[in-house]
Amino acid sequence: MSGFADLPAFEFGEPFSEGVILRRRSQFTMDVELDGESRSFHCPTTGRIGSIDVAGRPCLVSLAHGVGRKTAGTVEALSLARPGDEVKEWIGINQNAANRYVEHYLRCGGLAGVVGGEPGRRREDVCREVFLGGSRLDFLVGDTFLEVKTPLQHLQVDVPEWVAMKKATPFSSTSRMQRHVSELARSLDEHHKAVLLTCFMYDNPGFAIIERSTNYDAVKATVDAGLTRGVEVWQANFRIAPDHVRLERVMPVTF
Repeated sequence: MSGFADLPAFEFGEPFSEGVILRRRSQFTMDVELDGESRSFHCPTTGRIGSIDVAGRPCLVSLAHGVGRKTAGTVEALSLARPGDEVKEWIGINQNAANRYVEHYLRCGGLAGVVGGEPGRRREDVCREVFLGGSRLDFLVGDTFLEVKTPLQHLQVDVPEWVAMKKATPFSSTSRMQRHVSELARSLDEHHKAVLLTCFMYDNPGFAIIERSTNYDAVKATVDAGLTRGVEVWQANFRIAPDHVRLERVMPVTF
């Protein structure tokens, strides 16, 4: 699906600033050169970002203004372009922010193809963080449970030769996703629809499982059981700019 240009973008209250990542200091922090000064920023994803070495990558950061913050802000996105390149495509890495973008487009009718309703018509029945069984799912929209996932372990993009790569470690943290898929499947006993929405904050041509986790067979069995019971899997692509985010593409995922 396309044609989202007429919908209101998600506008940032303060535009992001552009810097350059000097290094990833830890799971939770990155050192960023901003306005000629090295400053510590929060890294919003604890896992790896593809297999790339983030050092030297241009980035977009949101600045913190609250009292007591240990970092200068948050790294929101990075680019595989060179720092001096005039044109940069951004890859969003703030997985928590993805839910804010999804909520915005749920409310303005941009995801009607996923959860039902009239495209472009505002919805008021969007509920955040709803408990279902032993899990807390991201959204309940009308009669549809919706869980958002933002994979970053593998980036489905062409990596330029100037970007350094790191040896990938097997991905093993899948228990939460398996639990959510199982809960979504059970919700269909009493609800009309259950959706796993795979979000990419860059232009991903189509979700594919390229790298298998250490417990791939168990994950596949859980997902297959969910699909058999009627859980739907959709993909949404968002495009990040320094001052806004736009929904670019929505499509069903088939396995």
